[in-house]
Amino acid sequence: MRKKWLIAAVVTGMTVTGSAGVYAGTKLQQIKAYLNHSLGIVVDGNPFWMKDGNGKTLTPITYEGLTYLPVQSIATVLKVPINYDSVNYKVRIGEGSANIPAPGTSAGGGNATPAPVVEGTARPVNLPKDFPIPQDALIAITLDTDANGQKKVAFTYSTQETLEIMGFVYSEYARIKGLGNASESVSASNVKISGRLGGTSPVSITGKASTARPGFNLFTITWSES
Repeated sequence: MRKKWLIAAVVTGMTVTGSAGVYAGTKLQQIKAYLNHSLGIVVDGNPFWMKDGNGKTLTPITYEGLTYLPVQSIATVLKVPINYDSVNYKVRIGEGSANIPAPGTSAGGGNATPAPVVEGTARPVNLPKDFPIPQDALIAITLDTDANGQKKVAFTYSTQETLEIMGFVYSEYARIKGLGNASESVSASNVKISGRLGGTSPVSITGKASTARPGFNLFTITWSES
């Protein structure tokens, strides 16, 4: 049944949902909270609707008498710098958030590294809508352009879905899309798929266990139109 469900997800272009125990072993704790549809947000006298990176309207959450708002949306409207430090698992807000040094470097010294790409849930705008990405994915986009009518995308994402499951999903997607000049290797420890979707659009999909984030797998995707 699971195999049929995953194939259906690929065929219809839906994102893959996490398995039942997908968050086992993490520091996430399940709670019972409420979407607070009665609360409106007003910024400088004007109504404000919080949205995620895909343009979906977000609703405040009330839990044990406190109401929580999505920090990314609020920081953006208040014009406060915000960055996700994936190395140290911290959300950094305000001054200094735009330039986070890597371990062993100094923010003010000559060895400081560029600010890391911010992770989030937003899909690359120019990625085909039916390209499967798991729902728990933390996405870091490094390229998302539409120059001279040619779309190009490069990004990485981390997920707790297994390499075998995502390898199967991408193998089916490649098969359905007619991957030409195909090179494919899928196992419990590694995923490598490359070729031309529809015989024209170059794509490369690689997956491996994340060294920086135990329990997660890291996928790197590049795609462009022909």
